[in-house]
Amino acid sequence: MVYLTEDASHDAVIELINEEAFGPGRFTRAAARIREQGAHDRSLSFICADDGETIASVRMTPVLAGSVKGHLLGPLAVRPSHKNQGIGRELVRIAVEAAKRGGSEAVILVGDPPYYGPLGFEKVAYNALAFPGPVDPNRVLVVPIAADTHARLTGTIAWRDADIPVVVSDEENDDDDLPLRAIAG
Repeated sequence: MVYLTEDASHDAVIELINEEAFGPGRFTRAAARIREQGAHDRSLSFICADDGETIASVRMTPVLAGSVKGHLLGPLAVRPSHKNQGIGRELVRIAVEAAKRGGSEAVILVGDPPYYGPLGFEKVAYNALAFPGPVDPNRVLVVPIAADTHARLTGTIAWRDADIPVVVSDEENDDDDLPLRAIAG
């Protein structure tokens, strides 16, 4: 098996894999509402191929969550024929590491704590983030990358243009507050 950075040639098969995994209800989820606001970051999104066939994918969408410049992880989907082989966990690990190298302050998702906890995800404070639709606040998780991530994860979560720097107050601004740059995986 090989893990690769996603490109446009993967779009159709990724859509098929997501349809198999989540069905038509995937479009009604709050995280899908965020993804509809703008493009995901292909440089932080990955696929797994087995013998030349794409069998799994994970996408990362740039978001502003409170004052945190992060990424929303998902959807993460693996073809049924390849489940329970650690492929999803490896895709998450690769995506989180790429986000760290790329300057992301956090990786956020709505997911199952027992699955994502061992991968470094922690619960976000109850109802700290307002999604554009209902979510179970117990399933909002984060890998905090910046030291003050949890304190700043309060307010609305929405898509952001990764090429436009987020304006912060003079008190929050420091030399490390640079715009996120895309990285190759």
